[in-house]
Amino acid sequence: MTENYEQALARRTILKAAGLGVGAGMLGLTSAARAQSAATASALKGEIWSSEYWTNKGDIKLNIYRKRVGAPVAGEKARPVLFMVHGSSNSARTSYDLQVPGQEYSMMDVFARYGFDVWTMDHEGYGYSSRSSGNADIKSGVEDLKLAAEVVKRETGAGKAHYFGTSSGAIRAGAYAQAQPDRVDRLVLSAFTYKGTESPTLKDRAKQVEYYRTHNTRLRDRAMIQSIFTRDQLASSYDPVAINIMADAELKFGDQVPTGTYLDMTSNLPLVDPVKVLCPVLLIRGDHDGIATVEDLFDFFQQLPNGDRQFVIVKETAHNPTMGKNRFLYWHAVNGFLTMPPAVA
Repeated sequence: MTENYEQALARRTILKAAGLGVGAGMLGLTSAARAQSAATASALKGEIWSSEYWTNKGDIKLNIYRKRVGAPVAGEKARPVLFMVHGSSNSARTSYDLQVPGQEYSMMDVFARYGFDVWTMDHEGYGYSSRSSGNADIKSGVEDLKLAAEVVKRETGAGKAHYFGTSSGAIRAGAYAQAQPDRVDRLVLSAFTYKGTESPTLKDRAKQVEYYRTHNTRLRDRAMIQSIFTRDQLASSYDPVAINIMADAELKFGDQVPTGTYLDMTSNLPLVDPVKVLCPVLLIRGDHDGIATVEDLFDFFQQLPNGDRQFVIVKETAHNPTMGKNRFLYWHAVNGFLTMPPAVA
């Protein structure tokens, strides 16, 4: 994509807005920023409390999971709610609450210590939620999120929440923000794709599009899970021990997952209209992520109507930043966006 002067200036402004510095077209964090992130992470001390909830979509039971520091206490000051939306191949807790001995991989734990009341859910056909005859496409995922939002409101009193989604979870979260603008505070779209133009990952995935059209589930075995971390030619950015722990945790739910999000991403994009996403937005991606090009994402970014927006690229990071060795840089950028001070009118 050829940029004019205004576009190039806008790009530099976007990258600088995150306060992380710009270099060689990607963002890095200084040692001071990393120290600040570590300090913030320890600001809220105490035992992490968890609970699970259920809601029904017809005959389908949907599992919802929550973590925060300390159990809720009547009359306490409300904490900001952060709802995390999982992607196509792994369920919620495996994606956001993976427990690896001696290492921090649970994004839920990290953001609970940042001071958030953190929620997630297994979409239809994933994890602890019911299997069905459907393919659990993006539209279905939006309906799941609407039901989960009512549980969050009932338990916390919060009518609005921050939403974070990764990969197809980012598309679900974006589509939800489009459908329910009054329920979304700030929105983080990680490893997002807009139109999918020139995406290496989606080009390869499209070879199986007829299978996705005629089958509502696909094979998701150990080899497939491992391929998520090798397909972007940056396997060295992941710890294979953690990947195997993830595979062990996920395969207890079987080796089949729904095809709906794969079909949507290979034949139905775009599914989110940036003009209709009214809340503040952070687009964040790894510099080695093949799910979308920077040009595709910048096209989406330029059309967002809210001036409170950021576009961040994290160095030496592939498609799954929460599992990468640079996940702490990534979490720092997300937390910075979610805790931005109010703008002066």
